[in-house]
Amino acid sequence: MRILGLDPGSLCTGYAVVETGPKVTYVVSGSIRARGASLADRLQEIFAGVDKLAAEYQPDEVAIERVFMHRNADSALKLGQARGAALSATFAVRPRVFEYAPREVKLAVVGTGAAQKEQVQLMVRRLLSLSGPLGADAADALAIALCHAHSRNLNGQLRQLAAGSAQ
Repeated sequence: MRILGLDPGSLCTGYAVVETGPKVTYVVSGSIRARGASLADRLQEIFAGVDKLAAEYQPDEVAIERVFMHRNADSALKLGQARGAALSATFAVRPRVFEYAPREVKLAVVGTGAAQKEQVQLMVRRLLSLSGPLGADAADALAIALCHAHSRNLNGQLRQLAAGSAQ
């Protein structure tokens, strides 16, 4: 199972691809820097970048951060538009889409929903045995992908237990 994790932003969208199996395996991660002068230009860059990733890596599932309300409504709207551009770019490969709240991702990866960005980066590195530089946006996308991979495994185990007790 191949998972594309997305951490959308109107200026920088983090992405990560992992594969699940007996263990979660790192494939690629990075960020799409949208440098357009207008929001529409940046959204187009986000769409094109994620479209290229989806075509190359053919994810079975997409895990994306759920929109949360910022203090500034304008920021939340821009984030929602970036999220929409990123998600719609994956539709050609028809993946299943799953959403996770930021606190849920931090809880799954670090063990506390109030974790700092540095803690998330550290745990992502340890869980995937990564060395070398890892940007904050890529680390967040990896954390989202890991959260989903762990949720998939847990849900699969619960289904097996339920099926076993029904027999």
